Amino acid sequence: MADYQEEDLQKFLKNVDEITSLIQEMNSDDPAVREKAVLETEKRLQLPEGDQEEDECRTTVNKTTISPPQAPMKDADQINTEAFLASLEKDAKERAKRRRENKVLAYALKEKGNEAFVRGDYETAILCYSEGLEKLKDMKVLYTNRAQAYIKLGDYRKALVDCDWALKCDEKCTKAYFHMGKAHLALKNYSESRECYQKILEINPQLQTQVKDYLNQVDLRERADLQEKEAQESLDSGKNSAVTTKNLLETLSKPDQIPLFYAGGIEILTEMMKDCTERTLFRTNNGFSIISENEVIRRCFSTAGKDAVEETVCLSVLRLWQAVCSENEENQRLLVLCPDTGGLLPSLLTSRVPAIRQQSLALLLQLTQTENGRNLIIGHLDLIWLLEALVSFLDFSDKKANLAMGLLTDLALQERFQVWFQTSLPDVLPVLTGVLKRDPKVTNISALCQCLAIMGNFSAEAAAQRQMSASEDFRAACLGLMAKCEENADLFRDVMYALLGLVMNLCLQSPLVSEVWAMEVSQKCLSLLNSQDGGILTRAAGVLSRTLSSSLKIVEEALRAGVVKKMIKFLKAGGQTASRYAVKILAICTNSYHEAREEVIRLDKKLGVLMQLLDSEDEILVGNAALCLGNCMEVPRAASSLLSTDIVPVLLKLAGSDARQTAVQLNAGIALGKLCTAEPRFAALLRELHGMEILNSTMKYVESS
Repeated sequence: MADYQEEDLQKFLKNVDEITSLIQEMNSDDPAVREKAVLETEKRLQLPEGDQEEDECRTTVNKTTISPPQAPMKDADQINTEAFLASLEKDAKERAKRRRENKVLAYALKEKGNEAFVRGDYETAILCYSEGLEKLKDMKVLYTNRAQAYIKLGDYRKALVDCDWALKCDEKCTKAYFHMGKAHLALKNYSESRECYQKILEINPQLQTQVKDYLNQVDLRERADLQEKEAQESLDSGKNSAVTTKNLLETLSKPDQIPLFYAGGIEILTEMMKDCTERTLFRTNNGFSIISENEVIRRCFSTAGKDAVEETVCLSVLRLWQAVCSENEENQRLLVLCPDTGGLLPSLLTSRVPAIRQQSLALLLQLTQTENGRNLIIGHLDLIWLLEALVSFLDFSDKKANLAMGLLTDLALQERFQVWFQTSLPDVLPVLTGVLKRDPKVTNISALCQCLAIMGNFSAEAAAQRQMSASEDFRAACLGLMAKCEENADLFRDVMYALLGLVMNLCLQSPLVSEVWAMEVSQKCLSLLNSQDGGILTRAAGVLSRTLSSSLKIVEEALRAGVVKKMIKFLKAGGQTASRYAVKILAICTNSYHEAREEVIRLDKKLGVLMQLLDSEDEILVGNAALCLGNCMEVPRAASSLLSTDIVPVLLKLAGSDARQTAVQLNAGIALGKLCTAEPRFAALLRELHGMEILNSTMKYVESS
């Protein structure tokens, strides 16, 4: 090869290396490097050959180019430009192919890392996520997942770096801000942590509830940090109570002492817990672990009830925990999060020793006084176990039963508890069924009513209704408790009232799961319509208004029991809720049986009661009243009895109204049609009022119904 050819070859290879380097720099993660590469590329494309560096590749004058005869000769700049662009295109395709391959590998490594994370093998998880990032450097989920693993290992600064990289991939990555906030919190960078959580809210306002919880945790930890600094200053200054607290904890840390040694020391320590300083020093000097990890104390808890000394130790610890957690939310957090104590609390509520049960209940009641305490209980205790323990207090005739139900009520009002209840209902249902099976004669009546009210509130949600009503055992337990309450209606009036609220919600399911059950419930409610108690009467009517439509047999039995007369009496007495139930019952009865229509006419000759309901602002009530009125127009001479009334303009107004409930227009239109058919003089009046056009417009409701 000639010297000039060898020189050209070397220059060409050098040029290829430089172009390859430029391409790599254009694909760099560093914006500055990418920008520099772009400028250099543009410079190469724009400069004339003579202005390029001497060592760049050129085509020499005596180099032969083989081309078709007709092809025009291209100058060197054009050849170099086309070659460079072709190289870029080829490289882009190769990079796209490699990226697709790397993406598959990166996702596989992510899944492998996730599996390791779930096992608790955070080091392996980090290795997998890191390998994935070698394949795909802009995969944000690998950064956020690795950050989470670093947090688990306590390497918060590396977690922050990964969160920064995730945000470079996606500046609106809320997961990155969450982990960043958590890492800053662990590093006691409270302001930075708040900023991260606030940023989440800016990106997604729908996460307001979660952000509120995060910010609350920052406030709690910052407050705890300040408490610890102040407590340490008191200890360093030699404050007597602070020094005594530390010394007592050192004394109690001695192993293998007799139980009374620990009981006495704990009682003295409890007396020292008068203010925040001493309570904080208990925490910072390992008070929780000193107590919970002591083998003698642990044995006392496991065998309490067999020995008076062991019982004394248990009670002294429970009183200490109450003193330590008083107005100290960080201590509450540590108490509940400690595996030994958190798992112990529900079991202590079912202790055979009444005093231990009472002190355990007092401790839990103390925790539920704050939102943070309630969230701790819901988030970290075994709620099935806790629920079973709380309902066991129904056997107590004293105020402890009411306190237990008060605690359950506080928890039930929390959104997190409600979510847990809905998702755990199959496991919760046996506990609730057990409540219904209790004998009210040997149960705390007021506490039982509270428990039934809680169940009633939960049964208002559709998913809970379905599961409760689908349980044959649960339905049977409802009937059983109704029967027990009937035996002594006066004594168990409040229980029946709460139970009817629960049953009324169960009857919202359509169709009802069991016609037999609906019949039995209806029979009991028909019997309750003879009660002198207005609340029982109203709820019994409410249940009937939901069971009658499930079976003609139930309607027949209701008619035999005189339900029409009782409902007319309800309507005359007034009351929106009672009237709503009563007119619905009348609508169902008159829709099904002619004798029901005749009885309504007999009891309300000019239908004044029903017509009065047409002026109500309650659209459901108005719709059912119009339906009932229309049904009654099928009774001979019923329409003629209304000639002296303003029934036509009233119904016409309703038929042409813009009521949200289409049943109002539909039923009013049908009633008008039946009225005019039964009495031609009403038809003439309707034409005078140009009512036919309005009636025609209501036909769309008839056609769609």
